[in-house]
Amino acid sequence: MLNRLDDMLNFHTQALRVRDQRQQVLASNIANADTPNYKARDVDFNTALQGALKGAASAGGVAVATTAPGHMKGNASLANDAGLLYRTPSQGSIDGNTVEMDTERAAFADNALHYEFNLNRLSSQIKSMLSVIQG
Repeated sequence: MLNRLDDMLNFHTQALRVRDQRQQVLASNIANADTPNYKARDVDFNTALQGALKGAASAGGVAVATTAPGHMKGNASLANDAGLLYRTPSQGSIDGNTVEMDTERAAFADNALHYEFNLNRLSSQIKSMLSVIQG
C-alpha cells in the first residue's frame, strides 16, 4: 500500500517539476522575443517526465560538476540542456529569432493549465489521505 501511495504522489510531484521547468523555458522564449538570433526552446514533456520518473536528474540525468570544495551544488534540471529541444518556426524572421509569440503564449497558457491540474490533483490526494488517517 505504501509503495502504491508513494508512486501516486511521486508521479504528480515529478509532473509538477517538469511543468515548472517547461514554464521557465517558455517564459525565457517570450522574454527573448526581440533578441536577434535567439532560438526558441521547448521541453518534450512526456520524455522529460519519463526521465524524471526513472530517477534521472530531470530529463537529462547529468549532475552539475564542481571543481572546488567551496562551489555550490547546481540545479541539474536547469543547468542541463539535454532535455531541451529547439522549436521549428513556421515562418522565419530576418534577424534569425525563432520565437513566435502566438505559439509561445498558447504553450505557456496550456502548460499553466496542466500545472494547475497536477497541483489540484496532488492536493486532493493528500486531503483524501489525511481524511482516511484522521478517521
